[in-house]
Amino acid sequence: MSKLSDRRTRKDHFHRQAQKAGFRARAVFKLEEIDAKLGLLGPGARVLDLGCAPGSWLQYAAQKVGPRGHLVGIDRGPIDLALPNLRLLVGDVFEVKPAELLGELDRFDVVLSDMAPDTTGIRHVDQTRSEGLFERALDIAAETLAHGGHFLGKLFQGPEFHALVTRCRREFSTVKIEKPKGSRQSSIEMYIAARGFHAP
Repeated sequence: MSKLSDRRTRKDHFHRQAQKAGFRARAVFKLEEIDAKLGLLGPGARVLDLGCAPGSWLQYAAQKVGPRGHLVGIDRGPIDLALPNLRLLVGDVFEVKPAELLGELDRFDVVLSDMAPDTTGIRHVDQTRSEGLFERALDIAAETLAHGGHFLGKLFQGPEFHALVTRCRREFSTVKIEKPKGSRQSSIEMYIAARGFHAP
């Protein structure tokens, strides 16, 4: 089997599994794997999902936080998704204010970001855009997370990768770099899981 055929088979497998389980996208399995390993989400948690479309991470988070939890999602376009205790916002993460995200909540316990840039196919351009999105997600987390809260963000490996991981290590107690099975082996995407937020 060629590498291309193998990738397509894996993509079809995760896609079929997502459909079978009622999730909107195969990306849910990336979050599920990391959460199972690190325990980011729990009952009653207040969760912010940046770049939440099409909504599979929110679907998974809703199952984990239960009826006492609170979910907030933001994306550039409207999303038709109904879940308990979910508030959806339409907007640009570079323009939204932390107070708009928090609403009536005091703080979030978990900030998630599966944001990826509109790719150009030019590697260094895509890396730079991904770094900008990740850094913005980290800025929002720093302004909205409760003490001891957790952050999970997607980041393309590029020139600023290690500098951004170093920043995470300054602001969180433990930091793990994860490449879940749902990510293609050829992909430069990695997930940075940072637990135990403490403002520097």
